[in-house]
Amino acid sequence: MQMCELAPVPLRSHSPEPPLSFTLTLATNADREAIYRLRHEVYASELRQHSAAHEGKLRDPLDDHNIYIVAKSRTDIAGFVSVTPANAPAFSVEKYFSRSEMPIRFDGKLVEIRLLTVHKKYRGAHLAALLMYAAFRWAESHGAAHVIAIGRREIRELYERVGLTRIGLSTQSGEVTYDLMHAQIGDIRKKASSTFSLLLERIEESTEWRLSFPFRRPAACFHGGAFFSAIGQRFDSLERQETVINADVLDAWFPPSPMVLAALNNHLSWLLRTSPPAACEGLIETIAAARGVDPANILPGAGSSDLIFRAFRHWLTPHCHALILDPTYGEYAHVLEQVIGCTVDRLSLLSENDFDVDVHRLKAALADGYDLVVIVNPNSPTGRHMSGKNLEAALRETPSQTRIWIDETYVEYAGENESLEQFAAISENVIVCKSMSKVYALSGARAAYLCAGPHQLEALRAITPPWVISLPAQIAGVRALQDPAYYQLRYKETAQLRTELAIEFAQFGWRIVPGMANFLLCQLPSDGPDAATLVRRSRDYGLFVRDAAGMGTKMGSHCVRVAVKDRHTNVRMTDILQRVLRTDN
Repeated sequence: MQMCELAPVPLRSHSPEPPLSFTLTLATNADREAIYRLRHEVYASELRQHSAAHEGKLRDPLDDHNIYIVAKSRTDIAGFVSVTPANAPAFSVEKYFSRSEMPIRFDGKLVEIRLLTVHKKYRGAHLAALLMYAAFRWAESHGAAHVIAIGRREIRELYERVGLTRIGLSTQSGEVTYDLMHAQIGDIRKKASSTFSLLLERIEESTEWRLSFPFRRPAACFHGGAFFSAIGQRFDSLERQETVINADVLDAWFPPSPMVLAALNNHLSWLLRTSPPAACEGLIETIAAARGVDPANILPGAGSSDLIFRAFRHWLTPHCHALILDPTYGEYAHVLEQVIGCTVDRLSLLSENDFDVDVHRLKAALADGYDLVVIVNPNSPTGRHMSGKNLEAALRETPSQTRIWIDETYVEYAGENESLEQFAAISENVIVCKSMSKVYALSGARAAYLCAGPHQLEALRAITPPWVISLPAQIAGVRALQDPAYYQLRYKETAQLRTELAIEFAQFGWRIVPGMANFLLCQLPSDGPDAATLVRRSRDYGLFVRDAAGMGTKMGSHCVRVAVKDRHTNVRMTDILQRVLRTDN
């Protein structure tokens, strides 16, 4: 990695002066001509690594395969860096070393970073750090596993601080000495995420990033569903569903309505090969009739996650300010903070109060002018429910410019007439998100919807793709809504099963949060195994439960969430947990 930073500013985690503003793009053909001239100016005239060329340009055969990332200050090229992709016919380092003498795997996952160059005018402006990071992100986003470079010896420390290490080979090029350096992508990622996190924040604020991959690697949101590791990600052992207990996700323990199963079983071949209604018209009409609202109040989606990602990314920007409960469903913090980059405040719910939402604290928070407030009711992982009447009263005082998103995935378990859908339909700023997964036993179908005033949904309709919900899922949703009596009986059974399971778990010395949904939040004794240990040991017996530590900032290490199952499976879960707990004694 040749570099012209003759008086480099050391990479630091902070800096008192604001960095200059740069635009980062891939180089155009016109940019490349300017780059070749700048290369000549630096590497021939300044560093005397190469002989002067009559035409005043410096290029080599690798330029036909290299990627150039260029930083501009207005129209000036302030600096650039070159990346040689894994599929290039050769690497620049092979001009100095043979592959056999380099202790590096040339495995199709290796990328070379070279020619890190900053114009004299812009040295000392953190531009070297920005270009180095951009090259790393190019490699990371394109699936590279490791990178190779040659670093100029005078500023070797700069490369080492970002994670590159010397591997014992050096070379002389003109009047410049270079060391061969190498790093795993994961090691550079750790450095970027820890040592230089504050510097990267400052650089990001002053950079117009026009590359096809994001400045930051998107973080993944952890969900339950680890049980598929026991069944097989390619579904090769579906019969293991009979022995594996998937209590780490909150799928219904009961089957869908017989009306749903009859429609799917009788017409499955046709349903699988036939395109659905493009705009889900029949499903929307059925939802509207069942909820007592107008079809214009309903927007369909392929599960609540689809609606969360679609709506939040359309409504919000990194400059927005949001409020969520703490603890709550982890998807919200992930999308708001990691995907969009909003500022997120948390309304803390206290264990000693059974994680209930304090109405007075909520009202005070709602008056603070947030762009979005998210309320999951009943909440997950706590299962606690705020009555629809009390919540509606609190929301009526909210400023109209604050959107209120109410996730009612589990509201049917809390009782009839607890949904705020009819209130949302006539409200200026309230949106209810309803998943049909958990209460209608349709998790695999991925059907959900928003209920709100038509003005809230108008812009979202324009970015809702046709056929957003599959034909089997649309028909399953319609038939489920047409059989409310069946589901009311299942909700009553769920309450009884939840009570029975809570009594059994309490015998372990666990504190059980009195929830209203199809799961239990269990607080384990501090002198026993923590949640991570319990989860790990339970998997040895085919039981998957959820460590709730990551679902709130103050959940601690001794909380697990367990889905309620049928009576026979609940007995199996209890027996397995008894065995797991005995192994700790």
